[in-house]
Amino acid sequence: MRVPKIGASHQLAPLLLGMVKTILAAQVDYSQYVNPFMGSEGPFPGQGYGGGDIFVGGARPFGVAKVGIDTTAANWSTAVLNGGWTPDGNVTAVSMMHESGTGGAPKYGLIPQMPLTSVDSPVNLLDNLTYSQPRVGNDSASVGYFKTLLQNGIQIELSATRHAGIIQYSFPDGEKHVLVDLSHYLPGSPGDANGQFYVGGEIQIEDSGKAYTGYGTYVGGWNNGAPFTVYFYGEFSTAPGTARTFTGTNTDPMPRYQTLANGGIVQPTYGNVSDKATSGPMNDRIGALFSWDSESTSQISSRVGISLISTEKARSYVESEISSWKLNDTVQSAVEEWNQGVFSKTRVPLNSTANMTNVRLLYSSLYFIHLMPSDRTGENPLWQSDEPFWDDFYTLWDIFRCTVSFYHIYQPTYYESMIRGLIDIWKHQGFLPDGRSGNWNGLVQGGSNADNMLADAYVKGLRGAINWTEGYAAMRTDAEVIPYNTYDPTDLSASTKEGRGALGDWLELGYVSQDRNTRCISRTVEYSLNDFALSQVANGEKPSDQEKYLNRSAGWQRIWNPDVQSLNFTGFLAPKFSNGTFNNTGYDPRYCYDCEWLAYTYEGVPWEYSFVIPHDMETLIDFMGGADTFDSRLDLMFEPDMSVQNLGSNGAGITTIINIGNEPDFATPYLYNYINKQAKSVQRSRGLGYQYFKDEAYGVPGNSDAGAMNSWLLWQMLGIYPVVTQPVYLLVSPWFPDLNMTIGNNQTLRITANGLDEGYYVQSVKINGQAWTKNWFEHEDVMTQGGTIEFELGPEAKAWDTGSVPPSPGHRTV
Repeated sequence: MRVPKIGASHQLAPLLLGMVKTILAAQVDYSQYVNPFMGSEGPFPGQGYGGGDIFVGGARPFGVAKVGIDTTAANWSTAVLNGGWTPDGNVTAVSMMHESGTGGAPKYGLIPQMPLTSVDSPVNLLDNLTYSQPRVGNDSASVGYFKTLLQNGIQIELSATRHAGIIQYSFPDGEKHVLVDLSHYLPGSPGDANGQFYVGGEIQIEDSGKAYTGYGTYVGGWNNGAPFTVYFYGEFSTAPGTARTFTGTNTDPMPRYQTLANGGIVQPTYGNVSDKATSGPMNDRIGALFSWDSESTSQISSRVGISLISTEKARSYVESEISSWKLNDTVQSAVEEWNQGVFSKTRVPLNSTANMTNVRLLYSSLYFIHLMPSDRTGENPLWQSDEPFWDDFYTLWDIFRCTVSFYHIYQPTYYESMIRGLIDIWKHQGFLPDGRSGNWNGLVQGGSNADNMLADAYVKGLRGAINWTEGYAAMRTDAEVIPYNTYDPTDLSASTKEGRGALGDWLELGYVSQDRNTRCISRTVEYSLNDFALSQVANGEKPSDQEKYLNRSAGWQRIWNPDVQSLNFTGFLAPKFSNGTFNNTGYDPRYCYDCEWLAYTYEGVPWEYSFVIPHDMETLIDFMGGADTFDSRLDLMFEPDMSVQNLGSNGAGITTIINIGNEPDFATPYLYNYINKQAKSVQRSRGLGYQYFKDEAYGVPGNSDAGAMNSWLLWQMLGIYPVVTQPVYLLVSPWFPDLNMTIGNNQTLRITANGLDEGYYVQSVKINGQAWTKNWFEHEDVMTQGGTIEFELGPEAKAWDTGSVPPSPGHRTV
């Protein structure tokens, strides 16, 4: 057909221009700029402690399968096993399911294979420490690909689709075995109350040993989850010489399950009568061993599919997603999906003058924010529904602060699906999750922060197929219904599973008290924002509720003690008893006393939390003594060697009170905007970005937390920061001279930085060609229909922001 010239039609011109941009972007392999090991180590080289705890392996955007190696804990006091891969552990298996960037007790590491060169003594198939393998040299990885070499000479290469994986083994001369141990999982630290365990399962050898099917059931892990079952189908490129099932007594000391209490690890018993092994109520360990003789081919591949529904669905995923036995076909498919669905939506200069370190930081960050949560639509084993199904929100406490705001503009289809999935969980299970994994809500670290996610989407106009009547009803459940006490050893005082465990105090007192509840300060702060979130959705869905929740959102003011002094400043959030009196006995807001479940505050000290009031900065600045005092007080947060609280792995290598390795401080560097000192927001945030985020193994300052850390860096590089639950973005300073991002429904956001080579301080700003004097803008300005933000930058700080300060829509007086 005849293609009209660009410009011949006002309607066709943007369409054709968009097509041209898409074609050009698709020609670039952006995956080459991804560092899959960014965040794989902490401040101590060769150790994961204090690092990102990331998943390293094969995955697709928001995929169910995350195929990678599992490793042992070299030292339990510094172990970080949740991603499976560690820099210093020995390999125990290649497994199909992992989390990424999460702390706490491990979850998953399920449906494994382990290649072996011998099964003779001292190897015991029921004891992976007898066959675990050190690695030789450095592992290598790229998007959709991972390779490692074991000490026994076996090379492992792998890739993944959304529900399946392909693993290629290159064996040395001699025997060749692949072990499938259904009882394999990532273990928790000995004595950990949140340990993960194997419950039972079944494995069936098929096609003369060339294939196998079955399921495994597992319980526990970080969120104390109920048992859940994963079905599988596996097959080999070459039929084995022999295939045997085996069983063995379970020797893991699992609470409330039949296990062998003493006597050490027994030997497996092979099943010679049947090709099937089943483990039921007695909890026997089961598996299969596939063996090839020394004359067979040295390269053996395996394709494995997983499903939460059935072995038939697991088999169908292998057939539909991995039709080829060539590993590179799956790798190339993964690269194409990542490029098309993720990387090509952001385009920056890649010429000879480009800062390639920043380019790698950009695309690596985009990669890590798309590993979780998991899109399990069509894989819901719990109830029948036409709604999407999502899992591995691990956790919303981490990602509500700025990750979900990025999904909103960057992945609107996925994001709408996530929100519908969250509401459907409430509809069928009673509460929105704050954390969720393995089909189970939990744990709740602070507030009911799905409320913040829903409100952020709502105020920015996301509607689509979301039932907001049900969405608001779900939020009201969090705000009005006290969840039952789970008596979790993590915190025996209230529910850790879902909802607001300290809601009884909140409803009665308007704050969370120290004598009745744990985390009294941080919960009060979070419940305040949660109720502000409700007020914003109520404005459209039930206006009669709005004032009620706005008033409740001021609850943080009830624990502001104007008499507390610290480091020459007066007035801080402080623990308060249920009788209305403050606890002034030795209270120092620089300490939280472990900053964990039983402390005053969670993953941050009261000094930090005293700045975390995004919905009412006006009152906060007034409480702190006005703009000048607020300014100098904020400055102190960035002074080196001021931190006195030992935060363990959550604060490794950080000496300032501000800890950008923990999410509560994400917005703090930008708060100078609220007193029209935007240049200091630029200085502080850029300093944190340069100091703590690097294109290296120690690339993020603490757990990646499902990509939360990476999303903070992404916004920093854009020169923008979102204020969650408000349609407001704060302006800072971009890292690229020219950036084009596809947002929303194929709209373009263009951010330019003229003068970046001379300095990063803002001299002036234009939005959509209009001179801008405010250091903030609203969602509809550029995030709905696209638009331009033009920064003029220079080497000297300039007070260009003379307009109104960012809003405080939750401003209330108690």
